[in-house]
Amino acid sequence: MRYLTDRKRAEGLGSANSGVHHFWAMKLTSVGLLVLIPVFIFMFGSMLGRPHAEVVAYFARPFPALVAALTIIVGFKHFRDGVQVLLEDYVHGTARTVWIILLTCVSYGAMAAGLFAIAKIAL
Repeated sequence: MRYLTDRKRAEGLGSANSGVHHFWAMKLTSVGLLVLIPVFIFMFGSMLGRPHAEVVAYFARPFPALVAALTIIVGFKHFRDGVQVLLEDYVHGTARTVWIILLTCVSYGAMAAGLFAIAKIAL
């Protein structure tokens, strides 16, 4: 029986070299959402209960459309990164790869649908 320290057991296993990227991507999108979500809620909240034509005219202006589009992009990017980290931690084997691909497609699909809706209103 060999007595090895934790350092000796981990030596030579290397690093995945992606942890820092995920960490910073999540931090940056978190800070972006920290700014975007209150602005979006303030803009969207002022339109609640208004007639459809007035809401469409409001979101046809550049600033509200830009804030809504940025919120959608950054929100779904943050969602995708968070779900990927969660799946990497708790799902193993081929199922992990399948779920990551599936949820990446769902995230980008929802992002595209949201941006299409904003573009259709704004243009």
